[in-house]
Amino acid sequence: MECVLQCFLSLAVFGRAIHAIARISDEFWFDPLEKGLALRSVNSSRSAYACVFFSSMFFQHYCWTAGTQPCQKEKQLSLPCKLIIKSVLPVFRCVNVLERNVEKCSICSSPSEQHITFQLLCRHGVVKTYNLTFQECDPLQAVFAKHMCPNILKVHSRLLADVIIHFPSSQEEITLSVTPMKVSFKSYTEEDTDFSRTMLTEIQLSPEEFDYFQVGVDSEVTFCLKELRGLLAFSEATSVPVSVHFDRSGRPIAFSIEDLLLEASFILATLCEAEREISYLYKYCIFQFHSLFFGAVSYKDKAIGDTFQSLVTASDTEEELGALQSSPVL
Repeated sequence: MECVLQCFLSLAVFGRAIHAIARISDEFWFDPLEKGLALRSVNSSRSAYACVFFSSMFFQHYCWTAGTQPCQKEKQLSLPCKLIIKSVLPVFRCVNVLERNVEKCSICSSPSEQHITFQLLCRHGVVKTYNLTFQECDPLQAVFAKHMCPNILKVHSRLLADVIIHFPSSQEEITLSVTPMKVSFKSYTEEDTDFSRTMLTEIQLSPEEFDYFQVGVDSEVTFCLKELRGLLAFSEATSVPVSVHFDRSGRPIAFSIEDLLLEASFILATLCEAEREISYLYKYCIFQFHSLFFGAVSYKDKAIGDTFQSLVTASDTEEELGALQSSPVL
């Protein structure tokens, strides 16, 4: 597999995608496909999943074949591999500096040597080469049919970023509540919190502030804020609106962006209603347990059944399980 990134916008967008993926987990899957390149990541508790797909047209040159002749169908190579995110971040450490100093970025994989090469062609003839070792394995995909969600919001990334920036960096979770009349983002706190020493933030938006507004059911969902911050930083680089799909509490919430050249989807677990009555000591354990119902499974058909069964929680009904197994993969 070989692809070439142009400088300026393409390189900046790709770099910000790497930084957004880094907020999910310490490792990610580098998955070259015939139609483009996919970056996937899932955290250890299976409560957050991210996928950023770049169309082949996003690159100046894209080829996912092995052999001497470019793009030869008989020698196609699908080489999904897992990389440690800390080894890739130094390549795109400062996106603004890359935009000014790097003219091209070449990415190619070598199956025989088990490494991926990132080569930065900088100004004044400077060439920086990074050879990163990878582990060959199947990538994961979330099983979640977002088109079945009754609530859909579409908002410009800048507006959503302006809302989130009001929450302190120490805020781990926020609650999104919707009614046909308003949308509210507010701080999530435990019942035993000392409110005299805690700053609470709540921001309300009217339906007119959204590009698309559909509320099929009044709901209130609580999710982690860390992953959403990464998506917003990435979406601002693309200037693409963010779509939000969600249902009731306990069901996943999906934040996605879609353009002609790229797609990104971040799927996050939400807190169950029953967990609000559970003590703080057990909160995170239960939160992770329920989050497994949307799971993350291998994209290969032969592995989907067994893998999914191992991820389903005891609280899922047979009806829910059947619906999820028949749901299309993102």
